Amino acid sequence: MKFNVLDKVAYAPLDTYFEIIGVTADAKNRGLQDPPLPEAFLPYSITGSFERGVLVRTSVEPLLLLMSVRKEIWSVDRGVALTLTDSLENYLRRFSYSQPRFGLIVFGAFATIGLTLVAIGIFSVMAYTVTLQTREIGIRMALGAQRISVLRMILGRSLLLTALGIGAGELASFALTRLVQSQIWGVSTHDPLTFGAVLVLLILVGIGASLVPARRATQVDPLVALRYE
Repeated sequence: MKFNVLDKVAYAPLDTYFEIIGVTADAKNRGLQDPPLPEAFLPYSITGSFERGVLVRTSVEPLLLLMSVRKEIWSVDRGVALTLTDSLENYLRRFSYSQPRFGLIVFGAFATIGLTLVAIGIFSVMAYTVTLQTREIGIRMALGAQRISVLRMILGRSLLLTALGIGAGELASFALTRLVQSQIWGVSTHDPLTFGAVLVLLILVGIGASLVPARRATQVDPLVALRYE
C-alpha cells in the first residue's frame, strides 16, 4: 500500500510501498461526534515530520511519573521538545469532551429558562383565572361546596390548560427536530424516552405552578366573595 502524502514530506521515503500486517477496530480518531476516518500506523522511523505521541500506562497517578518519563526520553535525544504532557483523562477532557460539554451547558441553560417561563406562565394564568372566578367560587362554597371540590376544580382546569400546551408543544417539537438534528448525537431526535421524560416533567411543573392559586381559591370567604365585583 502506498501513502501519497509521504511524497510531499521532507526527509520521507519517496514512492514507497508498505505491507499491511494487521487491521484494528474502528476508533474515534476525529472527536466523539464525527465518524472515524481512515488511519494507518507507520513505523516511527519513517520520517521526522508529523506529531508524535507516547502513551505510558501506569499503576499510580500518571502525573507523578511525568518527570521520570521526560528524563527517559531526553536520555535518548535531548533535542526532543515535549508538549501536551498530561494524563489521558485530562487530554480527552480538553480536546474531546469540551465541545459536547459546552453544548450541553448551553442547551441546559436555555431549557431551564424555558421551564421557568412555563412555570411562571401557568402560575400567572391560573392566578388570574382564580381572580375572575372569585364570585363563582364564593357562590359554590356558600351553597355547601367542599374545599376539596374547589381544589379539584381548579387543578382540573389547570391540567387541561397544561395538556393543551404540552400537546401543541410536542407536535411543534416533532416538526422542528430536523433543525437541531446536527446538534444532537448519540440519541435519536425522536427518542421516546426523552419525549416521555419531558412530558412527565412538564406535567409536574404544571401541577406545582397551579397549587398556590388552587389553595388560594379554597380559602375564599363566601361572604367576601359574594360582595366581590
